[in-house]
Amino acid sequence: MMLVSRPAPDFTAAAVLSDGEIINNFNLKSFIQDKMAVIFFWPMDFTFVCPSELIAFDKRYIEFKKLGVEVVGVSFDSEFVHSAWRQIPIEQGGIGSIQYPIVADVKREIIKAYGIEHPEFGVALRGSFLTDKNGIVRHQVVNDLPFGRNIDEIIRMVNALQFYEAHGDVCPAQWKKGQEGIFPSKEGISRFLSKNLNKL
Repeated sequence: MMLVSRPAPDFTAAAVLSDGEIINNFNLKSFIQDKMAVIFFWPMDFTFVCPSELIAFDKRYIEFKKLGVEVVGVSFDSEFVHSAWRQIPIEQGGIGSIQYPIVADVKREIIKAYGIEHPEFGVALRGSFLTDKNGIVRHQVVNDLPFGRNIDEIIRMVNALQFYEAHGDVCPAQWKKGQEGIFPSKEGISRFLSKNLNKL
């Protein structure tokens, strides 16, 4: 399912918060409160690629916060399994006290709403969704089960969205923060390519 340019499906579910508290009524829309957000899914707690991804998000959490972006994680495991996983040290295969909420999608309703349920195993594919301040999905990427995400690429897309919103210029291939964009016109692309062809 392609959600880009559409509202991110809202949901209310049990979750474990950053301080370890378990709540039964975590609501995405209320938590985001007109901020940009990254909603990401992983297949299952206590597995292999998954802890590396949650830890990688956590290591960049302060960077996301500085950019004004909320981070929310979701899998089909219960809130109690999530809580147990947080309490296991990283050196022993746990995720430690991560700084963002992780949501329990026991009925797989959220996974299905985002269109990322694995057709054979029923777990979530590794989906990531970047929403703007209006809750519209502006970027999504979905990896199959064996392949961990590049969290720095998600941050690059946050920078790209903020650059576009601030300047109106669009972002070319290979764009990084600090580089120029393209004024969206025939003259604009011609001017950009004449100066930056070797960077592509």
